[in-house]
Amino acid sequence: MERTVEELSAAYDEFVAAAASVLEAKDQSSGQKTPATDAALEAFKQRWELFRVACDQAEEFVESMKQRIGSECLVDEATGAAPSKPGSLGAAPGIPPISAVRLEQMSKAVRWLVIELQHGSGAAASAAAHPHASAPFDARFSEDAGQ
Repeated sequence: MERTVEELSAAYDEFVAAAASVLEAKDQSSGQKTPATDAALEAFKQRWELFRVACDQAEEFVESMKQRIGSECLVDEATGAAPSKPGSLGAAPGIPPISAVRLEQMSKAVRWLVIELQHGSGAAASAAAHPHASAPFDARFSEDAGQ
């Protein structure tokens, strides 16, 4: 994360310096178009693009961290590993937590169902196409009741 912040900061500093160079070149040429102002504008344009790339990379990093944290929180909440805090939205009372293994199985089952729906195939085709799949998805989660 530090590297991302440093790269973004450096790109910003270079962008601002390029903007200042454009203003200086315009001032020195009394607002006339010269090879120096053209070069300053070209450098400004390049720095602007580099700054945009750095911003995009920082945004991608933030999004990946949000997804990672969200996934970890979901697993913690579903497996009962999350510490319960007063006033937090935890699992409903009386519903046992789901094992991490079962959560992963359900996640895979949902992914397969989404893929099947996108391709327009049915459950019979699914069983033939995915013989390595474990038992069919069971919404009752009977194996988690003992936890």
